[in-house]
Amino acid sequence: MALVKNHNKSGGDLEVRTYPPGRTKIVEALRSLLETKEFQNITTAEIARKAGVTEALIYKYFKDKRDLLYQVLAGYLENYSVQHEQDLRGIKGALNKVRKSIWSHINVYTTNRVFAKILLLEVRSFSDYYTSEPYRMVRKYSSVLREIVEEGIKNGEIRESISPSFMRQAILGCIENVCLSGIIFNREISPDELTDRLCEFIFHGIADESKEA
Repeated sequence: MALVKNHNKSGGDLEVRTYPPGRTKIVEALRSLLETKEFQNITTAEIARKAGVTEALIYKYFKDKRDLLYQVLAGYLENYSVQHEQDLRGIKGALNKVRKSIWSHINVYTTNRVFAKILLLEVRSFSDYYTSEPYRMVRKYSSVLREIVEEGIKNGEIRESISPSFMRQAILGCIENVCLSGIIFNREISPDELTDRLCEFIFHGIADESKEA
């Protein structure tokens, strides 16, 4: 049985979920195939062959191929949520937390291209994605970023004239756009360099301060 741990906010384990070996093989097969193929070009028969199971077993554990994709994405999001929480531990100051969140977000796109591909390219064209469990998990992550912005407004680090929700969406949108071409064309992405550039842009804006009277 494959083990998947859920974590609480103090870093302890809340529970350990177990998955049957067949289900785990199916999930890993799709992950492997997505390294070189688009989801729409992958068949359930191909997934079954890659996993070494019958095609019928896929439908035992998943409603259909898209449900399997969502479950793969949910697993990635669960792991990233834990990692992001750990990355923020011990960091003081809202702007420092925003910087670390940006770096963490870009870094996971850099180190896990299948995750990035599913999240940014594969699922967004499906209308039912926006009512799915993975989308709920994405919204939960984005709420953490909004809370950091609210913390910054409260302590005077971030100006209050722009809504926290707008700032959150602008930050996430910037991250996705600067990473997207690298993900599509499998180019190198530098978390350190892009984080520096984004933070310079986000923290200081586009006004030429030398022209201010």
